[in-house]
Amino acid sequence: MATMQLRAVTPADMANLSRALIGFDQIFNQRLHQQTNSNYPPHNIVKYSDKDYAIEIAVAGFTKSEITVEVDQDQLVVRGTQGEVVNESKEYLHRGLASRDFEQTWTLAEYMEVKDAEVKDGMLIISIERIVPDSLKPRTITVK
Repeated sequence: MATMQLRAVTPADMANLSRALIGFDQIFNQRLHQQTNSNYPPHNIVKYSDKDYAIEIAVAGFTKSEITVEVDQDQLVVRGTQGEVVNESKEYLHRGLASRDFEQTWTLAEYMEVKDAEVKDGMLIISIERIVPDSLKPRTITVK
């Protein structure tokens, strides 16, 4: 019977994993310190190419005016705040759809720029692009 070996995760392992995750750095450190409501609302982080990414957030029940997307330096903050709706003609027999306020924060990696955000089919889609300055791109030097 084979024995399972445990090994510690090194900083190099975390750096490689962080680099593989859509250009967001320190996502794990941030999540360790931010445990409140981390699973609500459900969301996907999508990589389309080396420079195009998106965050898809399930916002069913929220209107566009109840959602705020804010970028402050390297922090992307998404908030959903629903006003208290009192409808006395409606009685819930089962309430399976969450309707609570939320706030999610992501740390953006260097050169990541939030391009736009739109609500479509109950999903908030935030488009993010990695824009590396020309001065940091590889260039070929002509040998004389």
